[in-house]
Amino acid sequence: MAPEIIEHQDDFLELCDHIRSCGLVAFDTEFVSDAGYRSELGLLQFATRERCVAVDPLAIPSLRSWWDVMTDDTTTVVVHGGQAEIRFCIQGSGLVPKRLVDIQIAEGLRGRSYPMSYNAIVERVLGRTIVSNQTRSDWLRRPLSSDQMQYALDDVSHVLDVWERQSHWLTAHSRMHWATAEFDRMCEEILMDERLEPWERISGIHRLSRRELAIIRSLAVWREEDAERRNKPARRILRDDLLMDLVKRRPTTVQQALATRDMNRSEYRRSLQEMVDVIADAVKIPEDQLPPRIRHRDDSSSDDQVIAKLLGLALGNVCAELDVAQSLVGTNRDLTELVRALRGGERGMAPRLLQGWRGEICGDLLRKVLDGRVRFRVSPGNSVTPLIFEEHRDDSAKK
Repeated sequence: MAPEIIEHQDDFLELCDHIRSCGLVAFDTEFVSDAGYRSELGLLQFATRERCVAVDPLAIPSLRSWWDVMTDDTTTVVVHGGQAEIRFCIQGSGLVPKRLVDIQIAEGLRGRSYPMSYNAIVERVLGRTIVSNQTRSDWLRRPLSSDQMQYALDDVSHVLDVWERQSHWLTAHSRMHWATAEFDRMCEEILMDERLEPWERISGIHRLSRRELAIIRSLAVWREEDAERRNKPARRILRDDLLMDLVKRRPTTVQQALATRDMNRSEYRRSLQEMVDVIADAVKIPEDQLPPRIRHRDDSSSDDQVIAKLLGLALGNVCAELDVAQSLVGTNRDLTELVRALRGGERGMAPRLLQGWRGEICGDLLRKVLDGRVRFRVSPGNSVTPLIFEEHRDDSAKK
């Protein structure tokens, strides 16, 4: 039987009604990320317990009905590694999904591997093998082949079965609230990232002065507007590293700007005068209108970093004992943030490792390690964990 593909608006609206009546759907997208100003959708795939269908977004005038379903409070949308799907939803509706499930995150909470590919999760959870041979496809080219369609629908056809088994396990092991918190956190973090100004996404800006921040802000706005007008990715208008070089050198003429290697490429040369003019205007911005310096999460002393590595041993031990992926629980950055907050007495929001379910499983231990109330030794060879952490008792206090 040929795969079902929807190419008419009325059929799409009927599908959305069907999904809403089911209350549970697997969702995936195929897209091209470097063809235009924004990533462009090439296909949407859906699977309920009754249907497995693809939607051609190039033929459907409006996808708004789906974004309304995805962001309602009654429909559970199950994805795998759904960062792109969440971004498309935010861009299409301005909202985040309210009942999103990600089987990649769920698997990281019941095993030590994260992130796992869709194929690996299906094989691990269901014992089925999927052939993946269309990862380099051009999803904007028509017509799509039968192999492309099969690949795309395979990406959703097993998702609900995977989630059914995962949800039973998470509930039985009292980890469902972990998963729900992580699904919501991912949505909120992507929403926050989408709301960042273009210049705030550029690596290394925390090292810039306030004047340099004003310049890079102006250049980033110019780059974004030019990229949107020409429908090209912003990085193709001007690479981040070249943008940072312009900020540091502040050329006042085209000839000075050309002194930077790679700036003499034809795609850059035609815009150099505009860049120089943008820099000149930013240099004139009054002091009281300059952006504030940016505090970066990675700003920490070498001592903090050494201590964070020690805490990493404790965290790794907890994750091994609970059989949960350490990369999902906490990163080196999270550990350094914890050290800086507790040793430096920083006020404000508690570090991530002390919040929610993370605080439940490792917060107390990490605090005790920092306070010197815990010591550790190597475990016997047959132990589940490589180390044993024991609360230190001051025997001298007994005398």
